[in-house]
Amino acid sequence: MVCPQLILIKLTSDLLCLISFPMIQVRDISKTYKRYHRKYGRIAEWLGLGSHHDPVTVLQDISFDVAKGQSVGITGVNGAGKSTLLKIITGTTRPSSGVVKVNGPVSALLELGMGFHPEFTGRQNCYMSGQVHGFRTKQIEAMIPEIADFAEIGDYFDQPVRTYSSGMQVRLAFALATASRPAILIVDEALSVGDAYFQHKSFDRIRQFRAEGSTILFVSHDKSAVQSLCDRAILLDNGMIIKDGNPEEVTDFYNALIAKKENTLVSVTELANGRKQTVSGTGQAAVTQITLFNSKDEPAEYVGVGEQVALRIRIQVHDDLDTLVLGYGIKDRLGQFMFGTNTWYTGQVMENPVKGAEYEFRICFPALLGVGNYSIVTALTDRETHLSTNYEWRDLALVFHVVNMDKQPFVGCSWIAPVITVSGP
Repeated sequence: MVCPQLILIKLTSDLLCLISFPMIQVRDISKTYKRYHRKYGRIAEWLGLGSHHDPVTVLQDISFDVAKGQSVGITGVNGAGKSTLLKIITGTTRPSSGVVKVNGPVSALLELGMGFHPEFTGRQNCYMSGQVHGFRTKQIEAMIPEIADFAEIGDYFDQPVRTYSSGMQVRLAFALATASRPAILIVDEALSVGDAYFQHKSFDRIRQFRAEGSTILFVSHDKSAVQSLCDRAILLDNGMIIKDGNPEEVTDFYNALIAKKENTLVSVTELANGRKQTVSGTGQAAVTQITLFNSKDEPAEYVGVGEQVALRIRIQVHDDLDTLVLGYGIKDRLGQFMFGTNTWYTGQVMENPVKGAEYEFRICFPALLGVGNYSIVTALTDRETHLSTNYEWRDLALVFHVVNMDKQPFVGCSWIAPVITVSGP
């Protein structure tokens, strides 16, 4: 006879495993394509006439898990393997080796127009796609008004998809993929084709799904989008995972990677507060000190909303240079830029600085920011962007806090003082 307590323990254990089981499991995924030397090379191989191709590896030994309710961003340069990875996860492409397990229904928005029949209308494509995903006709009929309302393509909804612009295809595809809250939502870079209004609308819906517990896999080059939508990020390069962790840390490293050239170094250091600072560049010039002063001209870690502050940055030149430009930016706690500029745009480029020279910059501005934590990023370059020559890029160069000491209560990332006029009887 089986002990009831043992049965209860077994059931509890199985339930805990089910709850904690990853929604997406990727294990040792690799993908290799064949690049044939000649037009009829494939036929020659079929006939057993030797090898006529070169292997091209797109993905190599990719492994990661995505937990239930987690929002994961995947980023990397073009050709890094992002889209191929998503196709493998959604089952539209088979891996050369490895295993993918997806534990739940998936709504995916991959290549533009993927799954649409060009001769069918938008409405007909909705019915066809809904049936493919297992919805009954009555369920699809109930969703149609919501799809049409969200897509906002008007009379085109009953026109053939071949008459749609790329933006209209994105609108319909996204509205269709998100007509009901998906257990797993996978979005490729197709949203970048849409207009700014629809991008905001789409991101709001993704945030809503995230808050309601959907698991999200989001591919984008947009660092701000990854940082605002995701609680984890994965960086791919040459078909391999080179970084997996906090979105700010990963996108900072990606920023350094795309600027990396010959003789450029990239280092990541863990700070006392646990955050990881990325520093990259040739080292031909460097920031030696950075301090924030409050309105009393005192070094400060906390400043008030709207308070007049000054940022003092000292730099040293380690090599003779033709030009030197200082840039700085203010990021919020998610790593999104609140403001940034440089001395190229302000017309204060330093010409022919010599080795050993030291400079001090004092940047004064009102802290018209919302309550929260902020960081300063600095850049030393030769022109308007660090993609030209990056002497030094330093994330988390300084961290400070903004508190509301004398302003009326407000929400948001900026203090925009209102003047409200009321008229009436």
